[in-house]
Amino acid sequence: MSPTLIEIIQSKNYDIIHSKAEVQEIHRHLIDSSNYVNAPNFTKIHPSDLELIFDEYDRRFFDGAIRASLGDSSLNFRLSKRMTSSGGSTRQWRDRYTRNQKFEITISAPILFESFDGPNHRDIIANGIVCHDRVEALQRIMEHEIIHLVEFLAFNESSCSRKRFHSLAKQFFGHTFHKHQLITPAETAKVKHGIMAGKKVRFEFEGEIFHGIVNRITKRATVLVESPEGQKYSDGRKYVKYYIPPAILEPLE
Repeated sequence: MSPTLIEIIQSKNYDIIHSKAEVQEIHRHLIDSSNYVNAPNFTKIHPSDLELIFDEYDRRFFDGAIRASLGDSSLNFRLSKRMTSSGGSTRQWRDRYTRNQKFEITISAPILFESFDGPNHRDIIANGIVCHDRVEALQRIMEHEIIHLVEFLAFNESSCSRKRFHSLAKQFFGHTFHKHQLITPAETAKVKHGIMAGKKVRFEFEGEIFHGIVNRITKRATVLVESPEGQKYSDGRKYVKYYIPPAILEPLE
């Protein structure tokens, strides 16, 4: 009889050499098997790649016990274009009709593709581990989300700020920290273009020149331009929002 997920959590403790060897094999397997990921710094990825890499981790580190523990619960994989600060997320909920549990692991595409886009201006670190390419960054994010899923299945709750999560992440993957330090669109905008929240900027839009203040940066910068026709903000002034690529903004200070 195969060990349960709880039994594996309680009994397995990978030494760092064995864990690194398994992780390297998963790295190789993804590139060899994927129809999209064809290099360490890939330029294309598909949700099926997330499932492929997840199943390799489940097989190699958990003896397939994660899939077995899911039972009738569904597990979906998704790439998000809107997540620009978090590397990934794992959701748990119940279907409103069947009442079956559902899980979804989402990985941020912008976080993956901002990192290793040309020469890096600093080390790329995730979970306390230096990443040398985009596949390694994906692996660190997936490892983090796998621990969330393991906790949901074993304990019906998960929090990466708690001691149990830290212990499991270190036990299986050698993580020494629970957050990523990958390059975000906001960091790229600051380093490459000198654009950051609170910066006064000038830009052209539909043939007209505007002046405004950067309010937020995701994939694009949200620029507030003062206008009597705009929305009233906490400073008592009215602004119209413009969503502008940071590369075409001109800093004024």
